[in-house]
Amino acid sequence: MLNNNVFIIGLGLIGGSVALAIKKEHPNCKIVGYDKDPEVMNQAKLLKVIDAEEQSIQVAAENADIIIISIPVLETEAMIEKLSNFQLKENVIITDTCSTKKSIVQKAAKFKNVEEHFIGGHPMAGSHKSGVTAAKDNLFENAFYILTPYANQTNSKMNDLKNLLKGTNAKFIELSTDDHDEITGILSHFPHIIAASLVGQAHMYEEKYPLLPRLAAGGFRDITRIASSNPAMWADITLRNKDVLLGLLNEWNHGMQDIMEMIKQENHEQLLQFFSNAKAYRDMLPVHKKGVMHSFYDLYVDVPDYPGVISEITGYLAEENISITNIRILETREDIYGVLRISFQSVKDREQAMECLKNRTSFEMFLQ
Repeated sequence: MLNNNVFIIGLGLIGGSVALAIKKEHPNCKIVGYDKDPEVMNQAKLLKVIDAEEQSIQVAAENADIIIISIPVLETEAMIEKLSNFQLKENVIITDTCSTKKSIVQKAAKFKNVEEHFIGGHPMAGSHKSGVTAAKDNLFENAFYILTPYANQTNSKMNDLKNLLKGTNAKFIELSTDDHDEITGILSHFPHIIAASLVGQAHMYEEKYPLLPRLAAGGFRDITRIASSNPAMWADITLRNKDVLLGLLNEWNHGMQDIMEMIKQENHEQLLQFFSNAKAYRDMLPVHKKGVMHSFYDLYVDVPDYPGVISEITGYLAEENISITNIRILETREDIYGVLRISFQSVKDREQAMECLKNRTSFEMFLQ
């Protein structure tokens, strides 16, 4: 059982959840927190996410055995610069939680004997909610937690950090910064750009077709869900992974040119192959696993359109303490069944909900 002073800079969803996971596994650790918003620090203290708050970054950092930086990427780079000027403990371990790693690790060269102190980190989990009030000690359970050590980093430091983060119940993977940034670029950063561009294109046609927003409420809204993410954070991420993203965008442009040619030539065989290849690869991807982007687990319920049906269903779920993250009516018209989509944060919650509703209703349910 560890007995360290842990200093967490940034008490949002990720920083708060890391703090709770550490407290769960290592109750003897003292968690000191700092956030630029004093009200957030106060909330974290009241919710017992941290043991103490500290107004002075320098005081807390110089007393810490482990420092975890959990703020946006550009702010993290500035914080590393600041920390490098403090008199930190000789054996201190410093890590971060940013989703880009190369620029962070390069900036960490500011630390003396950086290989002995800094280990880049990226817990690949999230939530539709944000802020310390949404922090959970099991947020990272079964998620991948990427670590980007230096080539000559000692195993003891890596093991110390993994031991500290053991309570996350995450799956640790070690990658080079280049591999990390390219993988997250492909699976997360690039899709965010595409989703935002799809929304932008739809918005561009709204004046011409005023009905467009209403018609976009179904599948279009689903496939562009990630475009609702924090704009400032994604602007930072995009700039810090620009080389990878420019390369991917260039490849994407070439691919779109090929598809445009298939359409112009009315080449049914090539188009069929294009869609078939996409379907085959998508269908073989693991299900019910946590990846780079956080998942939503949806349950669809065919419900008759009568007053109180939604409160009836949510009431059953509430009685069994099953938490939902979102609920939406996809279609309701007179004399036909509507489709109620209920979203959950884990496959376990969804399975419990399905069992609950099976036992209490005659509604038809299906997964997608």
